[in-house]
Amino acid sequence: MNIFRLTGDLSHLAAIIILLLKIWKTRSCAGISGKSQVLFAFVFTTRYLDLLTSFISLYNTTMKIIYIGCAYATVYLIYMKFKATYDGNHDTFRVEFLVVPVGGLAFLVNHDFSPLEILWTFSIYLESVAILPQLFMISKTGEAETITTHYLFFLGLYRALYLINWIWRYYFEGFFDMIAIVAGVVQTILYCDFFYLYVTKVLKGKKLSLPA
Repeated sequence: MNIFRLTGDLSHLAAIIILLLKIWKTRSCAGISGKSQVLFAFVFTTRYLDLLTSFISLYNTTMKIIYIGCAYATVYLIYMKFKATYDGNHDTFRVEFLVVPVGGLAFLVNHDFSPLEILWTFSIYLESVAILPQLFMISKTGEAETITTHYLFFLGLYRALYLINWIWRYYFEGFFDMIAIVAGVVQTILYCDFFYLYVTKVLKGKKLSLPA
């Protein structure tokens, strides 16, 4: 494992922990898109079904279990424990416009037409757009809490580091996965405007806001 994948995994884990701590400590999920979190739960569930069929390493298995567990814990906190604080009036992105096209694309463009491979491909495509309900929610409310922006920053950083990881693996291992790379590029592009606002506002102590 190269340093870019490791730091990418740690950034991803940091994002998840930041979000969970934010919800638990404030006893509120205000400003958090439940729809995005449900999509991420779908992503991890469909991607890590290989936990039932193969073992790669203790690290690999542990991280997969943590991702799945944290994803469903987040969904539980939003829709069950702290449901009264969930801002459903602003979390209105039509996720079917993401899930249906992504599902169709996974059937049409994949490495192997088998159930596990199609579901893995579906997870890769879905992850690239799963953050859209969250960004849409921020654009509707006009602003985001600082801790929420930290979560988004580490989530975007994780994907950017994974792109570097793919480049590293291509040059040093001869490994090339077009599906993962294209999806990663799409996901990183979605974060570009947010990254700019994060650096120019949040890191200077200002509140982040997006144009409505």
